[in-house]
Amino acid sequence: MSDFMKSIGIVAAMALVTAATRYAPFLFFGRGKEPAKWIKYLGKFLPPALISVLLIYCVSTVNFLGGSHGIPELICIAVTVALHFWKGNVLLSIGVSTVLYMVLVQTIF
Repeated sequence: MSDFMKSIGIVAAMALVTAATRYAPFLFFGRGKEPAKWIKYLGKFLPPALISVLLIYCVSTVNFLGGSHGIPELICIAVTVALHFWKGNVLLSIGVSTVLYMVLVQTIF
């Protein structure tokens, strides 16, 4: 099989999976219906749980006893939390803290 055909197959598979994930909620839950209680529960508690796991994963490799002692990471975590509570915009808080982290690591620490 040529590389071109492999590429076409990969793109087709990606398109199929993307379409399936977009259409699945409408197929399983229908339009205009009230979602099940467990879906509402997951929608309420899963995002903070996933963010907590991501935070623990990101901070787990920080060496607090050497180098910058995790100062840029802690600063950016504080900025992310403060911006999120202040503005309530996930994209803004993550974006600003990511840029701040890059600036801190590249210039100061």
